[in-house]
Amino acid sequence: MGEYDQALRGFVASEATFLGVTKRVFRGGEGPPVLVMAEIPGITPRVLDFARRLIDRGMTVVLPDLFGVAGQPPRAHRLARTIAKACISREFSMLARHKASPVTDWLRALARSLHEEFDGPVGAVGMCLTGNFALTLCLDPWMTAPVLSQPSLPVAIGRSTLHATPEVEETLVRRAKEDGLTVLGLRFSGDPLCPRARFDALSSLLGERFERIEIDSGAGNAAGHRLLAHSVLTEDLIDETGQPTQTALHRVLEFLEERLRPAPAE
Repeated sequence: MGEYDQALRGFVASEATFLGVTKRVFRGGEGPPVLVMAEIPGITPRVLDFARRLIDRGMTVVLPDLFGVAGQPPRAHRLARTIAKACISREFSMLARHKASPVTDWLRALARSLHEEFDGPVGAVGMCLTGNFALTLCLDPWMTAPVLSQPSLPVAIGRSTLHATPEVEETLVRRAKEDGLTVLGLRFSGDPLCPRARFDALSSLLGERFERIEIDSGAGNAAGHRLLAHSVLTEDLIDETGQPTQTALHRVLEFLEERLRPAPAE
């Protein structure tokens, strides 16, 4: 793993090959599986902290290494470099509306392997660039706990448009009606990368089956969030009692538990 071994302690690295493509994945914990898809610039220490929260709640966490250097802390130049690479990568359709990134096919195959291994449902948490990927994973019935944290695609084009195909949108509506599928979304109110119109589009599509959490980041907000706060569960998390980001974090943990480890029917 190199110089960032310490940040990755407790996670086992391996290679996973699906659809002829091999990627490294990190895994830790025991219990129902959750696929955690990191934000740019990659699997940072704060992303790993979030993953450990899931492990502490008795879940298996799988982190695919999609970009950046795993374990490396975020820095402005690294962020810019990773964004530039993602923009030209064929795996990520940064500007596409009504289209899913090709890498989601690989992620669906990974989620399927977890479903087969655990013989049960799978959860997914996407962040920023990967935020809307969890929607595409819902094409498969074993994806029962999709979490979208500050979903930022498509960038600039069609701000209210989802980074999802018509097939995905139709499947979401059907599963919401037939299976009770619920999508959980989180964003800061002033986040220009994840505008309110995007959450309005999800609310219009899914109604009450889209659970939206929006945290005030306007000028003079009571929590003290910066105006351009973006990463709800990681870099902009204030993990203190009474803080709205901590409340949002706890809701994510509860949401995953409710849908991956449901209470037995009476």
